[in-house]
Amino acid sequence: MKVNFLVLFLVFAFGKNAVAQNISIQVLSAVEKDKVLSNAEVVVQRNGESSTKQFTNESGKVTINGGFQDDSNTLLIIKKDNYSSLVVKCPCNELTYALSPVMKNLDGMRIVLNWGRYPEDLDSHLSFQGNHIYFQNKKGALSNLDVDDTDSYGPETITIENKKFGVEYHYFVHDYSNREDLDSYKLSGSQAKVFVYVGQSLVKTYYVPTDKKGNVWNLFKINKNGEIVDINRIISKTKKEVGLDNPNQQETEEEVYVASNDKKTALALNKKGDLAYQAKDVDGALSFYKQALEYYPTFGQAYGNLGLMYIKKGLKAEAIYANRKAISYASGNSINITKASAYYNIAKIFENDNDFEEALNYYKLAKEHKENVVYDNAISRVQNKI
Repeated sequence: MKVNFLVLFLVFAFGKNAVAQNISIQVLSAVEKDKVLSNAEVVVQRNGESSTKQFTNESGKVTINGGFQDDSNTLLIIKKDNYSSLVVKCPCNELTYALSPVMKNLDGMRIVLNWGRYPEDLDSHLSFQGNHIYFQNKKGALSNLDVDDTDSYGPETITIENKKFGVEYHYFVHDYSNREDLDSYKLSGSQAKVFVYVGQSLVKTYYVPTDKKGNVWNLFKINKNGEIVDINRIISKTKKEVGLDNPNQQETEEEVYVASNDKKTALALNKKGDLAYQAKDVDGALSFYKQALEYYPTFGQAYGNLGLMYIKKGLKAEAIYANRKAISYASGNSINITKASAYYNIAKIFENDNDFEEALNYYKLAKEHKENVVYDNAISRVQNKI
């Protein structure tokens, strides 16, 4: 009996019901309306193996040939000089992605929304202390809506130039196309993704919850100490309610279930990161800690380790972000020590950047969680510099 080994390989590699296909995308700038990005490097990766890299043409478009499955086990990686690299789970075919220029401010943030063909109009909203940034009010205190999109795909981009200490921020997405339909499932089926950037790096990606009823995607808030609290829920609001600041509505932290096997994998990867760091392989350690967080997104210790690696790499904004996440997910008997240490690390970064008022805020938070003469000396030192 003759056997078609190519067919057997495809069935084994992709599964009996899987369909391999080419993947075509367009790459735009996240901060300039309709600006296409040519010569961006695009790679599709599956199971750790990459296709031959290709580059976007003058229209910012590229088609990756290679028969990949366009599903969540396939990663799309986009790189370009002076822009933060983008890594995203597929489905990707016939979608648009936007790259964020590298941010220079120590405590800035860029939030980029992309989605599919329908609904045509999704809107980004950022509300905080007397400000509501969205399409009818594009500029606020050290924040602005860079790009507004009303005809599918995005991007919609909001940039916080510099977060204010003691101020709470709230980011959400409104399905403007279905603003009158509180029972709509269109937002949930939009393939929407939100990318959060600090410094040179993409630090968080949110994928819209599927099969949920509602016209508002409530993603996250940034608390008064600068820590991101993930909410990640689809809710319903009338058009009038969308314009109101209601901090008490369904803003409890997202519950993240992590299987015991995933926790074990994360612990092993964290250990590999420690060994790599002991061997002075900072890049290797950074990679292992990031992988650990893929399996265990609320692993405070891995975030603390990641913050240290960012410091070693000179990525100060990213180090602040990682230390804040370590604070958010600190647990166990040493919770106050962990938080105090992370606040101290943040304060030290601000002090070294000559932002003494911000440094003082975080040194005081460190002291609130743990008495230490080092914190007392730091507080006195920066007070004398203000």
